[in-house]
Amino acid sequence: MREARQNRRESSRGESLRLRQLLTRNRSSPSCKPVLGADMEELQKDLEEVKELLKMTTRKRVHDFLLAEKNKIEREIKNWQPLKLKAEGSEEEKPTVTGYTVKINNYAWDQSDKFVKIYVTLSGVQHLPAENIQVHFTESSFHLLVKNLNNKNYTMTFNNLLKPILAKSSSWKIKTDMILILCKKQQEEKWECLTQVEKETKEKEKASYDTSDPSEGLMNLLKKMYAEGDDEMKRTINKAWVESREKQSKDDLPLDI
Repeated sequence: MREARQNRRESSRGESLRLRQLLTRNRSSPSCKPVLGADMEELQKDLEEVKELLKMTTRKRVHDFLLAEKNKIEREIKNWQPLKLKAEGSEEEKPTVTGYTVKINNYAWDQSDKFVKIYVTLSGVQHLPAENIQVHFTESSFHLLVKNLNNKNYTMTFNNLLKPILAKSSSWKIKTDMILILCKKQQEEKWECLTQVEKETKEKEKASYDTSDPSEGLMNLLKKMYAEGDDEMKRTINKAWVESREKQSKDDLPLDI
């Protein structure tokens, strides 16, 4: 008899100790806190322990308290799945920045008295966050960087602009499928091209054709076409050259008497 009472007292002390541990754990992890990962495992353990305590308790007040605690933990577990899906969905929506960079070579430009305007076509660029588009201006250059557009980065750089610009007064605008870069001219004058390199190239080409001998100009043109042409163009020029030489040889022969 005495041994039975002793066992009940020990069981009661064990029950009280486990109940205090559960209450301490719940105070440190309030139910309003979102639970993910390892926290979910702790909730499952708490639920199993509360169920065990419910089987052991004999006091109504303690039983009611444990039952309320059981219901609260079950609600947290039930709400955990939507929280998990939402967190996973947010991670999937984060853009992935790749290391693949495309150099932009195609563009259009025009000018007004005050600005040189460069038009860069990029499909869907208007949907990017503002921080994904950067344009850096100096007095003689500008650099465009577009990050993570359809999992690619795009870049365009113009060095040695034809004439100086005002970097602080230059800007850019985002339009549908397009970036408009506005370079503010230091002086209101017409630009014949965008860069010093383009100007020098045009001047060299003009000089190569500017000759008093028409045949020399034609020869320079043929040489340029041959150097820059494809295989078909080269065969055509070679054929024309051979036929021209043959015709000239025939014309130089003396007439029969």
